[in-house]
Amino acid sequence: MNVQPIEWRQGKLFLLDQRALPESVRYLECSTAEEVAFAIETLAVRGAPAIGIAAAYGVVLASAGGPDEAARAAFRLSGTRPTAVNLFWALNRMKNALARFTAVNSDGRALKEFLLEEAAAIHREDLEINRAIGRHGQSLLPQSCTVLTHCNAGALATGGYGTALGVIRAAREAGKAVRVIADETRPVLQGARLTAWELAAEGFDVTVICDSMAEAAIKKFEVNAVIVGADRIAANGDTANKIGTRPLALLAAFHRVPFYVAAPTSTLDLAIPSGEEIPIEERPSSEILFFQGKRCAPEGVKAWNPAFDVTPASLITALITERGVVTPPFEGKLQDLLD
Repeated sequence: MNVQPIEWRQGKLFLLDQRALPESVRYLECSTAEEVAFAIETLAVRGAPAIGIAAAYGVVLASAGGPDEAARAAFRLSGTRPTAVNLFWALNRMKNALARFTAVNSDGRALKEFLLEEAAAIHREDLEINRAIGRHGQSLLPQSCTVLTHCNAGALATGGYGTALGVIRAAREAGKAVRVIADETRPVLQGARLTAWELAAEGFDVTVICDSMAEAAIKKFEVNAVIVGADRIAANGDTANKIGTRPLALLAAFHRVPFYVAAPTSTLDLAIPSGEEIPIEERPSSEILFFQGKRCAPEGVKAWNPAFDVTPASLITALITERGVVTPPFEGKLQDLLD
């Protein structure tokens, strides 16, 4: 994809404002960590890997004020989105880099330059990791296939290639014919606005459906696989992803369609035994009660707006990571993957 979701230029962070897509392509210019935090909280930048990358650069921006300011920025950024573990993984890397600099600064380099190297490495490695996920995952798809996906786990959600959509991209690069069915993904429409936008820009055959049409679409389009991303994966393989993923996994199981989760190993949180311990972010009710600034529900009604749900490991055919494909049972295998 020609458009880059995250760019560091001239000492500032430029974020593709995903709230404006597909109507317009515009960038937010961030010169402070607070601006980065606000961009994450308001979904201007979203997707677990992309959030982590943006947060890392946010720490760099704050480091101009010294080590204490960088540490405060890391704390502030850690409170932006509670579910995506990549955020905390990236911030821990930045905090470790900060500790190394303050402990031994023998070469006299400026703190900002030192931390920028770490943030840029996180960014660069994510792109390489996504491509590796794609190579492993595409081998699971037949030569001609229809893939159903949910939310956006593409270039826009990562360093520029994608996890779930990275598998789809890699399949086409391997000469396979891939048709994509994209859930619109209520209430913020990441599938309709973002997944369809980036795939259409590359000439993919993509069809958008309402989330409630998934079961009918699996039958009508003879879906060969469901591929989604992940925001956090527990030690037993339970996976948190955008709300609506769990019912999709149930449908796939009913129709005996493989259900794949594509995610980097940085998404693994082996400190928690199961999905029961994954914190689920609740978003503002306005995302449901209003659409494009106009109220679409009666005054006085309440809304419940969890951003994620948890798919049990028993419904997952395989986890696709940059280190290979892991099949059930996942317990123990995920630790081996990290080791």
